[in-house]
Amino acid sequence: MMQKPVATFILLLSAILLSACSSFDDEEELVPAELIDFKAEMQFDRQWSQSVGDGQGKLYNRLRPAHDGNMIVVASADGEVEAFTLKDGDSLWDVDVDAEVSGAISIIGDEVFIGTLTGEVIALNKNNGKQLWKVSVQSEVLAAPAGDGQLAFVQTLDDQLLALNAKTGARVWSYRNTMPVLTLRGTSTPLYMRGVVAAGFANGKMVAFNSENGSVLWDARIAASTGNSEIERIVDIDGDLLMEDNTLYAVSYQGAITAIDPASGSRKWSREASSYVSMGYGFNNVYVANQEGSIVAFANNGQGVRWEQSVLARRQLTGPITLGNFVVVGDFEGYLHAFSQLDGHLVARIKVDSDGLRSRLVVHNDVLYVYSNDGTLAAYRLVKKSKGFFSS
Repeated sequence: MMQKPVATFILLLSAILLSACSSFDDEEELVPAELIDFKAEMQFDRQWSQSVGDGQGKLYNRLRPAHDGNMIVVASADGEVEAFTLKDGDSLWDVDVDAEVSGAISIIGDEVFIGTLTGEVIALNKNNGKQLWKVSVQSEVLAAPAGDGQLAFVQTLDDQLLALNAKTGARVWSYRNTMPVLTLRGTSTPLYMRGVVAAGFANGKMVAFNSENGSVLWDARIAASTGNSEIERIVDIDGDLLMEDNTLYAVSYQGAITAIDPASGSRKWSREASSYVSMGYGFNNVYVANQEGSIVAFANNGQGVRWEQSVLARRQLTGPITLGNFVVVGDFEGYLHAFSQLDGHLVARIKVDSDGLRSRLVVHNDVLYVYSNDGTLAAYRLVKKSKGFFSS
């Protein structure tokens, strides 16, 4: 099991590149799109920034921060964990967990949970960073745990979902999905919904469980494997599940975006899509950054695409997130881009750092929190620009 992280990292790159090759006849079209000139209507105003360890490290990690409304906690791949105030970025505490961190952080109740490259889950005291417990789950943890304060739900790279006692780390129940031959190096974060926990798996299925005992309540197929090769049959659900207006959304790689009734698991609607990052929601749209680098606004009633923006083609986008009237993504060169939720036109851009952005963006109280590949944690507001200008 411990050899798998490197192998699946290679599979991620291979799958993306090969699927891109099958989509374009001209190899020149694989080159990331150049940034266009545009008239800036808004600007990113940095509120504060801090640096944490070696950031995402050398593997394809997507460590994202977690917040509880007052503090934000972030981990670097080399094991440094630090908590800051949301308002001004003052450091509250920092610890070294003496482990290679691979899983995004989550805050559940009074605990901070972290996943490691060697298949461990670590719980820290939210108030001071003191380690409370550490348990082995025997496979790399890439996604942030979810939970209710009593249980922590952890999904591992080998497609196992575990419920751990949040106070002790003891295993309460587990479920193992049958994995396909090839998968991407990624896992979606389980979604907890008042007594129910839902998870997306590498075979394109979403399954809902009774959170207390792990019994399966329903399962829904988001995407079906097709194609002549194992790479063409990859249909991982790696972007986090999204719950909005009593509808559960999931998107798969080389598959579909699907809207599900969370009570029954029945499908409301489904549209062809391909993405391995999380979705955004706003203006009655579900926003998907697809594998080719386009941002697509799907109507939440299933009536199709409201708009599609392709100016960032092949720029390896983060999952989109909404900020006020805008939808924001980051890219592989370290730029943030803001688009109008109304029609998708570009309104603002800023470069955060040169090492790039791939971690999921975080928004709280109209402030955007960005954790870059080099370990920069920065907070931005998106404000109106007094005089527009053209930017390249």
